Amino acid sequence: MKQLLVVVSLSISMLLSACNLPPQVTPTALPTETPKQTQQKTNTPTPTPEPSATPQVFEMVPVDPVIGIPQGTDGLPWWNDSVFYEIFVRSFYDSNGDGNGDLNGITQKLDYLNDGDPNTQDDLGITGIWLMPIHNSPSYHGYNAIDHYEVNPDYGTLDDLKNLVNEAHVRNMRVILDLVLDITSSENPWFVSGINPASPYHNWYIWSDVDPGYLGSWGQQVWFPLNGKYFYSAFSAYSPDLNYLNPDVRAEAFNIAKYWLEETGIDGFRLDAAKHLIEEGTNQVNTDSTHQFWKEFRVWYKSINPQAMTVGEIWEDTPIMAKYLQGDEFDLSFEFYLAELTIQAINAGNVQQINERLQMAYDLIPNQQFAVFLTNHDQERVMSRFFDNDEKVKAAASIMLTNPGTPFVYYGEEIGMQGDQIHEWSRRPMQWSGELNSGFSTATPWEPLGPAWYDYNVAEETGDPDSLLSHYRNLIRIRNEHAALRVGALSVVDATNPGLYSILRVSQKEAVLVLVNITGEPISDFFLAKSNSALQQGLYSAAVIMGDGQFEAININAIGGFFHHVDGPEIPPYGTVILQLHRN
Repeated sequence: MKQLLVVVSLSISMLLSACNLPPQVTPTALPTETPKQTQQKTNTPTPTPEPSATPQVFEMVPVDPVIGIPQGTDGLPWWNDSVFYEIFVRSFYDSNGDGNGDLNGITQKLDYLNDGDPNTQDDLGITGIWLMPIHNSPSYHGYNAIDHYEVNPDYGTLDDLKNLVNEAHVRNMRVILDLVLDITSSENPWFVSGINPASPYHNWYIWSDVDPGYLGSWGQQVWFPLNGKYFYSAFSAYSPDLNYLNPDVRAEAFNIAKYWLEETGIDGFRLDAAKHLIEEGTNQVNTDSTHQFWKEFRVWYKSINPQAMTVGEIWEDTPIMAKYLQGDEFDLSFEFYLAELTIQAINAGNVQQINERLQMAYDLIPNQQFAVFLTNHDQERVMSRFFDNDEKVKAAASIMLTNPGTPFVYYGEEIGMQGDQIHEWSRRPMQWSGELNSGFSTATPWEPLGPAWYDYNVAEETGDPDSLLSHYRNLIRIRNEHAALRVGALSVVDATNPGLYSILRVSQKEAVLVLVNITGEPISDFFLAKSNSALQQGLYSAAVIMGDGQFEAININAIGGFFHHVDGPEIPPYGTVILQLHRN
């Protein structure tokens, strides 16, 4: 059977991380990889039946905040109260000395993320974890699974995963898994069997007797020759697309989700390459069929666990991405354009692009159901985007962690890890200390450390109140303590200085004003203006939550508007001021 696979065209590079790329961007090829020899299951999976026509549906019920796993503030779901942390398992912490990070390594480092004690302030305050793919795969990143039901042996066992989830829950953190339903590995037994047209798995994939001749959504090859036929793959010859027009494939996707939710107690999924799921001829992304499947998938997983959450990867402009959140498909979706424009705006020292995109997301996406972030595993790290300027990174973190939506922090972002657009370099081992291998492993790490690991690591930054890590810890603690920053309504405030980012967040019981200087010069004399807001009429004193100085009271008119002169406290270059407003 391996001889048959050799026929596959080798002219393209290995899998491009199986994550969809932005429109009109040419993917950068990764170095050729040699797939690992992995033992495969011989039993064939049995598709599950269609879900019940009357599943239990999630209902958002407003409750008071409680100690423990958050349940939702002001009627919004629990994930709006959360700050997530994205982990590439292979790079976080090696517990057994083989040079690869693993699940037990994450368990050993959970106290760094959240020690479960709200009275301590030396943890990061994270309340959600996103694990990048943990399935068995021939690729180092895991985005093309050999078996959707197995844990990658490099990472540990199913029991190790269960223990990690249990220990995370004890510390008030929820855990979601990266779920790749669009593709499999070319070494997956389904595909290996399906090469034979007589196999029941042949129609689990997309085949053509002739080369249809068209390219993919970013101009890439999508049809690959094999045994006198052509199979379809949006990403590479090593990761064929599943055929979701086949009801057995759809049923199997439901079965996979059910297995992980019930077997491990996880709290949901990040859905990879979600816009690519079902093609309609040459229309290969964001099809009506794709939208319909995700609606059915939502009904299914909510019937298993009404509080389970999904966050979709839709790398599109905001209006296109928003459609997945306006019709009962995903719970959240990543706001890629807001992330990119935040970085561009800080580099330009002008807030206009952030303000416009944030307002668009808030207006188009119901109930703040979008995920905010700066960069992720498919992108150049934020520290590198800012040319190693710590203060710009702090300003970006301040904006991201005070925005509406649910924040996602990429591992190592909080300590200033570097990484350019070569995927492996943005997924390097976590930098824990200045010791051998930066404390990541006792063996040679699977990938070399970043160039500044000796200065930018957890141990070095922990005792420094001015460090990037301290800034992240303070911001996340403040967000966790203040409902307005988690679930408050948004008002983008106009400032006379174009380098001053200013937003007002108002929850049922709290109002917070956020000011971030995104320039390299201090700002001290400016006006803030808003025609209307959720504030009631009155005079509001301003108590400093973050930053320095004394700020005068703000007079709010009958429709929540104000025109306020700030002449006194100086906001330093790339500095942050967060004010809690109290109605006198």
